[in-house]
Amino acid sequence: MERFDAIVIGGGVIGTSIACHLARFGAGSVLLLERGTLGGGTSAQSSCIVRTHYSVPINVALSNAALEIFADFPAYLEDAEADCGLNRCGLMLLAPAGERAAALRATLAVQRAQGIVASEITPDEAQRIHPLLDLGDEPVIGWEPFAGYADAYLTLSAYARAARRAGAVLREGVTVTGLEREGGRVTGVKTTHGSLGAGLVVSAQNMWSRELTRWLGIDVPLTLSRHRVMTLEGATPYHNRLPVVMDWVVPGGIYFRCYGGRQVMVGDTADGELIAEPDNEQADVPLDHVADIGAKLAGRMPSFAEAGLAASWTGIYDTTPDWNPVLGAVPGIDGLIVAFGFSGHGFKLSPMIGRVVAQAALGIEPDLPLAPYSIERFAKGQLLLGGYGASVVS
Repeated sequence: MERFDAIVIGGGVIGTSIACHLARFGAGSVLLLERGTLGGGTSAQSSCIVRTHYSVPINVALSNAALEIFADFPAYLEDAEADCGLNRCGLMLLAPAGERAAALRATLAVQRAQGIVASEITPDEAQRIHPLLDLGDEPVIGWEPFAGYADAYLTLSAYARAARRAGAVLREGVTVTGLEREGGRVTGVKTTHGSLGAGLVVSAQNMWSRELTRWLGIDVPLTLSRHRVMTLEGATPYHNRLPVVMDWVVPGGIYFRCYGGRQVMVGDTADGELIAEPDNEQADVPLDHVADIGAKLAGRMPSFAEAGLAASWTGIYDTTPDWNPVLGAVPGIDGLIVAFGFSGHGFKLSPMIGRVVAQAALGIEPDLPLAPYSIERFAKGQLLLGGYGASVVS
C-alpha cells in the first residue's frame, strides 16, 4: 500500500490551504485527493467577499487574521507571483431601525475591540463613498473600509503552487470512498484507485462531508442549501473602488459588488434552497428571481433600473446549525481531523483555516483556539451565536 504522512481529502480553497500549510510546517509526505478538478466545486462559485464583520468575537479574530494574510499574500507564501486578487474597496452595511440595527452597532463594537477600523457613518458620508446609492430611507450604516473581495481562482492556484513547492502531491480525479481503520484509529483512505495509508487524514470535503456519517457512524450536523448569484449590467460604469454593499433593509436582503466594467454581482442573503444530497451541477436561476433581485437592486441604485442579466449561477453552502464551521479532532477517533460546515464563510477564512487546522493536526499550538469550533459544541448546546443569531454574519 502506498503510504503518506498526511492525506487531505478535498481540493477546494480549504483543502489546498490545509495541504499547503501541512507541507510548509514540515508534515512530511503530504497528499491531497480531489474527486474532480482542483477548485472545481463550490470554490469556483464563491462571491469571494472578504470582511471581518461577524458578531462572534472568535470569528472576528479568525477573519481579521485571514484578511491580514490576504493583504500580504506574496510575502506570506514566499512567492513573488502569488496573487489573491484582493481589492480592499470597503464594506458598507445597511440595516433598518430595530433589532438588525442594534446587532449592527454591537458588531461594530466587537470589531473595534479587536483593533479593527469599523464605524457607523451617516447617509451623507455613505453617499460620498458610494454616489450611486439611494439612501433616502435613512438606514443605519456600518462601514469597514479595509474589507473588499478577492479572486478564488488566483487564491487556490497560489495555495496549490505553494503546496507543491513544499513537496506536497496533488491528485485530481480520485474519489475517496471510505476510510481505512484499525480499531479507533484512521490509518488511511479507500479510493477509486485503491487504498492509501496515512498517519493523518484531514477531511475538507465541503458538501460531501456527510459521507463521514457512513464511514464512521458519527453525527455530522450539516444541511445543504443552494444559493443563486447573478451579474447585472447597466449603462452606468461600476468601478472597482465602489464598496461591497450588504443591504438588509430590502426584504430578504441583498449584497452586491463590482464585477468589472458596468456589471454588478448580486445575490440575496436568504437561507437558500435546501437540497437533500450534494449536487455540484448548475441549477436553474428562474427569470422571476432575476426580476425580483433586479428590482431590489434598482431600488437601492436607480441607475441600474434598466440593467440586464449578464450571467447567473448557483452555489452550495454546507451549513451547520449555528452557521459556523466544525474544525479539529472527532472524539473517539484518532488520526482524523475535520474541517467542514463553512456556511458561506470558507473563502474569506481559508488562509487561517489552513494554518490553524495544520497546526492542530501536527500538535502545534494553533494561533487561535479550535475549541469553540469543536463538533461537540452541538451536543453540549454551546453554539457559536452572536448578535445576529445563526446567519452568514454570525
